[in-house]
Amino acid sequence: MARGAEEQATNTFKPFDAADYLDGLDDVAAYLAIALEESTEDPSAVPRALGVIAHSRNMSELARRVGMSRDGLYKALSADGNPTWSTILKVTEALGLRFELHAVA
Repeated sequence: MARGAEEQATNTFKPFDAADYLDGLDDVAAYLAIALEESTEDPSAVPRALGVIAHSRNMSELARRVGMSRDGLYKALSADGNPTWSTILKVTEALGLRFELHAVA
C-alpha cells in the first residue's frame, strides 16, 4: 500500500455538525433565516434548525428560559418533534432573536 493511501485509510473524520460553526448571534440568525427560506418546501426546516442552534448553546439554560424541561425541549426540537408555533417563538426569543415580516411586493 502506498504511503498516501495508507494515510487516507487511517484518517477518521467527525461527522459534520452545523452546531460547531454557530459561534455568535449573527451566525445563528443567518442559519435560521436560511431555514425559514427552506420551510416553504420543508415545514420541519425551522424546528430542525432551532434544534441545531439549541445544541450549540446551553440546552438546560435555554429550556429554563423557554419554560420547558430540558428533555421536553430536546423532544420538541428533535427530528421527530412537532413543536407548536408558540414554542418556536419562545425559543427564538430566548435565543435573543425574533421573526420579522417584510413586504416583498
